[in-house]
Amino acid sequence: MSELNKADLYGASLTGLAWHKSSYSKDSKDCVEIAELTGGAVVVRDSKNPQLTALRFTATEWGAFLKGVHKGEFGA
Repeated sequence: MSELNKADLYGASLTGLAWHKSSYSKDSKDCVEIAELTGGAVVVRDSKNPQLTALRFTATEWGAFLKGVHKGEFGA
């Protein structure tokens, strides 16, 4: 399956997505939640305010972010 371009990514419906948050969050509402879209794209939203605009990342962008996290590029 091919990667979504930015126009298609922001045009995609978020209705019915399965949202997930870190197991470290427990019952806290101060978290981010993620959901997967077609082609490996990822949507990120604020769990306290899920009605606000969600950030959307292509599979390539999300992969680069995760690589940076694993390398410690963002500090503690």
